[in-house]
Amino acid sequence: MASSAVALRRVVQRYGPLLLAVTVGAAVWASATGDIGVRSPLPAAVPLVLALLSGWTAGMLRTRRWPLFLVAAVGWWVLAAAAAGVVASYQAGLRLRGRRLAGFLAGAAVVLAGGVLVGLAVGGVRRMTTASTGNVLLLAACLVGLPLVFGLWVRARRDTLAALRDRAERLEREQAARADRVRAEERTRIAREMHDVVAHRVSLMVVHAGALEVTAADPATVEAAALIRTTGRQALTDLREVLGVLRQAGPAVVPERGLDALDELIGESRAAGLRVCRRDEGVPSALPATVGRTAYRVVREALTNVRKHAGDAETTVCLRYLSDGLEVVVRNGPSGGGQPLPGAGQGLLGLRERVEVLGGRLEATPVDGGFLVRALIPVAGAA
Repeated sequence: MASSAVALRRVVQRYGPLLLAVTVGAAVWASATGDIGVRSPLPAAVPLVLALLSGWTAGMLRTRRWPLFLVAAVGWWVLAAAAAGVVASYQAGLRLRGRRLAGFLAGAAVVLAGGVLVGLAVGGVRRMTTASTGNVLLLAACLVGLPLVFGLWVRARRDTLAALRDRAERLEREQAARADRVRAEERTRIAREMHDVVAHRVSLMVVHAGALEVTAADPATVEAAALIRTTGRQALTDLREVLGVLRQAGPAVVPERGLDALDELIGESRAAGLRVCRRDEGVPSALPATVGRTAYRVVREALTNVRKHAGDAETTVCLRYLSDGLEVVVRNGPSGGGQPLPGAGQGLLGLRERVEVLGGRLEATPVDGGFLVRALIPVAGAA
C-alpha cells in the first residue's frame, strides 16, 4: 500500500500540471461555446487564445501564480469563464498570506464588479447570469469563497502535519541525546568500578611480585616473580586503555594488535610456562587489517583458555593462508591435571560473533582429550 501511494504521488507530481492545464483550457473553451456557460458572440480566435492562455498559466503554477490571476480576470470579463478563477482562488488560499491574501480578495471583488458592469452592458443571457443580485452572490461564493476556504484548509492541514513531523523529529533527537547521556554515565560508572576493583587487585599483585623478586633466593622463584610483575604491569596498561575508552563520551577505538604481534603473544605464553609452537602453512599474503586483528584475538583467547584449563598441555598455533582467506587453528593436547582457573565462558562467544560479522565461522570443540579452536576468516567479508 505504501509503495502504491508513493507511485501515485510521483505520477501526480509529474503529470499534474499538464492535466490541470488541459482541464482549465478545455473548461474555458467549453464556457465560450456555451456548453458549460454563456456562449460568446466573439470570433472563435478570441476564446481559443484565452483558453490556451488559461491552460498555459495553470500549468505554470509551480513557478508563477500571478499570470493565472490576470488571465482569470480577463477570461471572466470577456467570456464569463470561471475555470481559471476557481483555480486562482484555491491557489490564493493555499499560498497567500496576510496582505497578499487581502489584496487578492480586493482584486476578486473588483473582477466580480467588472463582470456585473459587462453583463449590464451586454444584456441578454450574460446580464441575467453575471449581473443579477442572486447570481452575483452565488458566483462570488462558488468562484471565490469555496475554493479559497478549501485552499486555506489544505494549507492549515499541511502546516499541522509539518509541525507534528518537526515535533516528532525533535523528540527523537532529544531521546537519542538522553540515551547517549545515559550510556556515557553508565560507561563512566563501569570504568570507575573496574578501576576500583580490578586495578587495585592487579596493583597489589604487582607489588607483591616485586617484593618476592627482591627477597627470594631461588632463581626460578625470582624469574617467576619477575614474569608476574611484568605481566601485571602490562595488564594495568591495557586496563588503562580500556578504561580511557569507556570514559570517552563519543565512539572510540581500542588500539588492537594484528598478526605482526603474534610472535610476541606466543612468547609471553611461553614465558608463562605454556608449551606452545607456531606453524604457518600456505603462501603468506597481505591481508586486510580487520582479518589480522581478528586472527590475533582468536589466538589470544585460545591461549588464554589453555592457560586457564590446561596449562601443562602442548599447544599448536597454525595459520593456513588460503586463496580466499585465513584459517586459524589452535589445538592443545590433554592436560595432566591441576585446578583450572574460573572463567565466565563469554570469550569464545564474543569471538564467534566477531568472526561471523566478517562472514566467517568459528569452531570450538573438545578433541582427543584436548581442545580445538578453528576460525575461518574470509578476505571478502573484511573488504
